[in-house]
Amino acid sequence: MNIASPLIDVATLAAAIVPSAVASAPRVTTVPTVLDVRWRLGGPPGRNEYRAGHIPGAAFIDLDAEVSGPPGAGGRHPLPDTRTLQAALRAAGVSASRPVIVYDAGDGLPAARLWWTLRWAGHPDVRVLDGGFGAWERAGRAVETETDTETTPRATGDFTVVPGQLPVLDADDAAAYGRRGALVDARAPERFRGEVEPVDPIPGHIPGAGNLPSTDLIHADGTFRSAAGIRERMARAGIDESSDAGAYCGSGVTAAHTVLAAAVAGLPTPALYVGSWSEWITDPTRPIATGADHRGGADHSDGADHRDGAVPGERA
Repeated sequence: MNIASPLIDVATLAAAIVPSAVASAPRVTTVPTVLDVRWRLGGPPGRNEYRAGHIPGAAFIDLDAEVSGPPGAGGRHPLPDTRTLQAALRAAGVSASRPVIVYDAGDGLPAARLWWTLRWAGHPDVRVLDGGFGAWERAGRAVETETDTETTPRATGDFTVVPGQLPVLDADDAAAYGRRGALVDARAPERFRGEVEPVDPIPGHIPGAGNLPSTDLIHADGTFRSAAGIRERMARAGIDESSDAGAYCGSGVTAAHTVLAAAVAGLPTPALYVGSWSEWITDPTRPIATGADHRGGADHSDGADHRDGAVPGERA
């Protein structure tokens, strides 16, 4: 597998787990650990989908319970407890010496968050299946059910979590990135503008942030745009080869997709504000902006308030 890319396609993955399946695919010397992280905002967990059918040999990982910490003051999907994460990854067979492939249903959001978490935890070789399980099924590849894996016990991995291997932002950092116009919000434009807020109790965005919806970076089938296409769209949002940028969304899931897209495009790694909007709004002293993109200069007071009289109001 080409370790230069954070993505893998269906044919290459099929050849990796069943070497004789695709004669023309690149030769793979180490069979990867495959992780299924299907998830949808508001649940239920994707375990039932996993049981109904998954990529052969894949293990299920729970985004809410294992990849994230409990929701609270740190947001809806804060950083995980390292012991919980390590135990879950080892139970799924993850070792530092084997590549890891992660996939979701197809939009790339939970897979990107698991990719980000594994890289943050120090795993050196993690890729995302471009187009997810949907792409696998459309290609007519074989699936197995939970009963198949129950008959073949999974070997325990030995991966040790070493947190802090990717850059993160806290709320103060996010505010500073916003003040210098280096913060992007990956949510839908209407949520960024504060016109609707279907998930969190207060609408709006962090002052100074620009809007780069995650949907701008993918095709209709969930596969990523070309590196050139992503670079073009990120350049419009102020992210290029010289950028020190930060990304956030509702709870740090969709923004992880922005970080992944930057890697696809060969751009510097944006720092992830893991707590994101769901953490930002827990402190009533933090300012809130509404309306269109107001990035740039020194004064971002236009469109911002300090929550006095703010009206509480799908992607994470």
